[in-house]
Amino acid sequence: MPQFSRTDTDAPLTKTVVAIDATGQRLEKQIACERPLTLYLNWQPIVTLMTLGARPEKLALGYLKNQGFISDVEKVESVIVDWSVNSAAVITGESIEGLQEKLSEKTVTSGCGQGSVFGSFMADVDNIRLPVPSLKQSTIYGLLKNLGEYNETYKNAGAVHGCGVCQQTEILSFVEDIGRHNAVDTLAGELFLKRQSGDNLIFYTTGRLTSEMVIKVAKMGIPVLVSRSGITEMGLELAQKLGITLVSRAKGRHFLVYNGAETIEFDEVPA
Repeated sequence: MPQFSRTDTDAPLTKTVVAIDATGQRLEKQIACERPLTLYLNWQPIVTLMTLGARPEKLALGYLKNQGFISDVEKVESVIVDWSVNSAAVITGESIEGLQEKLSEKTVTSGCGQGSVFGSFMADVDNIRLPVPSLKQSTIYGLLKNLGEYNETYKNAGAVHGCGVCQQTEILSFVEDIGRHNAVDTLAGELFLKRQSGDNLIFYTTGRLTSEMVIKVAKMGIPVLVSRSGITEMGLELAQKLGITLVSRAKGRHFLVYNGAETIEFDEVPA
C-alpha cells in the first residue's frame, strides 16, 4: 500500500462570500472552491486538473490509472500532496515505459475540469469484459432515494458534480468535484487502492454520460452506469459495445434505459 504524505492541511471545499440578491440585500453565501492540482509521475509533470480538492491522493492515482500510466498499485511507493504549490506527486519504484510517447498524444475532450486525455487512455478497451448485471427497478428507486442524502457541497454551494460507487441501494463511497471526471477518477483511485472488483457494483453520476465517462467506468469493471443527466451518441455506442447497462435521466421515480434493458427486472410496473 503506498504511503500518503501531505505537507499542508486539507483544502477547504467551500468559502463564504457576500452576494447581493434581487432586492438589494446582502447575503452570506457558500461558493465551491476551485484550485489547480498539477499531477506528477516520478516528478515528471503530467497534467493540471481544476479540482475541488477532495481526496487528492486518490484523484491522482485514479487519473493516472485511467489514463494508462500506471496499472499495478504494488509499484506505487508514495503519493505526496502539497497544497502550498498545488501539486500531487505519485512516486513509483520504476520508470514508466513509453512515458514521453504517451504524453505526446493528447485529445481535447468535453470533460469539465480536465479537458484532455492521452493516447494510452484507449489502450486495452477492446479487452474489457464485463459481467452481465441483474438489477431490479425497485433497487434503482431505492438507490436514488438514498443518494438524496449526499451532494453536500452541491446543496451548500452548487457548481459541482457528484459520483458514487454503490452496491444495490447502499452508497459505498461518494465524492464531489468541479468536474465529473475528477470525481470518477477519485473513486477509481479508491477501488485501485483496495484492489476491489467492480463486478457487483453500480456507478452513479450527476453528470452527462460521454464516451470518456463510459470508458472510465468500464475500466473500473462496473457493469451498470446511472446518471441524473443525459447521454451522448458516442457514450451510447461505447456502452453497447462494452455491455454496460446505461440508465439516464434518473431522478425520483423516473429513468430511461438506453442500453441493457434486458438486465433490469421491472418489478414496480403498474398492473
